[in-house]
Amino acid sequence: METGEKQIQLQILTATATTTTSATTAPALLTTDHLELGAEHTLPLPKFSTVTGFHAGYFRISLSLCGLALLWKTLSAPSTDPLALRPIIHVLPSVAFVLLWSLALASLVVLSLLYVARCLFRFRSVRAEFDHHVGMNYLFAPWISWLLLLQSTPFLHPKTKCYHLLWWVFSLPILVLDVKIYGRWITQGKFLSMVANPTSQISMIGNLVGARAAAEMGQRESAVCMFSVGIAHYLVLFVTLYQRFLGNDSLPAMLRPVFFLFFAAPSMASLAWHSISSNFDTPCKMLFFLSLFLFASLVSRPALFKRSMRKFSVSWWAYSFPLTILALAATEYAQEVKGLTSNVLMLVLSMLSVIVTLVLMAFTAIRSNDLLPHDDPFAINRTP
Repeated sequence: METGEKQIQLQILTATATTTTSATTAPALLTTDHLELGAEHTLPLPKFSTVTGFHAGYFRISLSLCGLALLWKTLSAPSTDPLALRPIIHVLPSVAFVLLWSLALASLVVLSLLYVARCLFRFRSVRAEFDHHVGMNYLFAPWISWLLLLQSTPFLHPKTKCYHLLWWVFSLPILVLDVKIYGRWITQGKFLSMVANPTSQISMIGNLVGARAAAEMGQRESAVCMFSVGIAHYLVLFVTLYQRFLGNDSLPAMLRPVFFLFFAAPSMASLAWHSISSNFDTPCKMLFFLSLFLFASLVSRPALFKRSMRKFSVSWWAYSFPLTILALAATEYAQEVKGLTSNVLMLVLSMLSVIVTLVLMAFTAIRSNDLLPHDDPFAINRTP
């Protein structure tokens, strides 16, 4: 009898312990999940809010619009040969350029505010984005956009103090990111060969855009400084990407449009050196011809972009900005080499840039719900 009572008591104790363990484990699991979600942000947000899916890659939109505004300003400048442009540019009213610049400014302000909100509510995700092999490169995009918008502004002259102050405000973050990212390349052994991808060229483009803006406002030493940093690391990266080390094929299919950055970097280098030397000389032409070669190499391989074109996403905007920069370089080349071929090349590339941007704007307006897909491989919603 006593044995039976002991067995019953033992069963009761076992059952009680199991219940206690289960009760303790369940809140622990809930707490762990809560901590995982809470680690992403400081303040509570809906799971699929705009800030949750937003990332620096959306600044592709502002890059394209600001670049197009700069192209329009360059084409409508008095120094530009009107023979190839009179049928198009000079027919449009001057207010059209102001509207385009205002649209670029509005888009950049909205994107900047959204990213500031992301920094406030999801700072851990921003830190994770900085460690991402693609995301860290697009941290340059906001500052590049502001520099392009500054160069295209119809309201400020490059020689004014306000222009100089804004240049420093927009260029210093690029230099800070340079020190951080390029420092990794130098000190962490095979780090570059593991993370290098086409988006890595955005950092060089940032230096080159800053160099061009500095040269336009007469700061030659600052321009040469930023140009030297950008072009030196571009040469290293170009060789790394050509050799296809480990990590160069790590881009998902939907990010294939960023391959267009291959010809954006030398195009921007050509523009920057032209502003520094005040002449579209042999180095500028060499960089421009390299851009044309890389452009032809990519457009002759449409199968490379087939999978990325199946579904609209913000990565499509990666097509527009490089085309605009190439058209800008073609414009400067046409002013140096006056002739029918150079003018036709300038006109074709400029029209292509405008058409692609208009198509992307139409897709964005019609299918705006697809801009924040939950399966976007570039969205960084969790801290690794």
